[in-house]
Amino acid sequence: MNKYFFLLIALLMLVSSCSISKAVQEKRNLLSGTWTLEDVSYENGTGNFKSVIFNDADDICFEGSDWFFRDNNSTGRYTIASSSLCTGGDRFIRWSVVDSPENYSSQLQFKRIDEKNKDVNGLGYRLNITTLTAETMVLKSNATVDGKVINIVYKFNKKS
Repeated sequence: MNKYFFLLIALLMLVSSCSISKAVQEKRNLLSGTWTLEDVSYENGTGNFKSVIFNDADDICFEGSDWFFRDNNSTGRYTIASSSLCTGGDRFIRWSVVDSPENYSSQLQFKRIDEKNKDVNGLGYRLNITTLTAETMVLKSNATVDGKVINIVYKFNKKS
């Protein structure tokens, strides 16, 4: 009898450790759908900045890009328009929302995958979620310029 009791307790602990918090689930639900990245800007620095974002393309290429988040299997994509400066097309991602006790905020994390859900480059990215509503989302990431930390700010509007 004791053996079954301990097995039941172990199973309950395993199930509870695999579940996500209510706050994370709410953010996942809000993220689900299609967003347009309207603006990429910089905080805590002076001058003009240009950067390659997510080891993919120049910051200007991301303005106007569409992002799709599917919450039932944590996959999605972002689409960059083709131009003389940008190699357009879909980039597939696997994403999640994590609580980050280090900075007391939630973060969107993602990595690039191929059409078969295999890791593309081994790199992952985390962005602080500073605003997330049914209509708008603001994410921030840090970069270092001349030894000084600046914030890259991504402003999104929800399409559907």
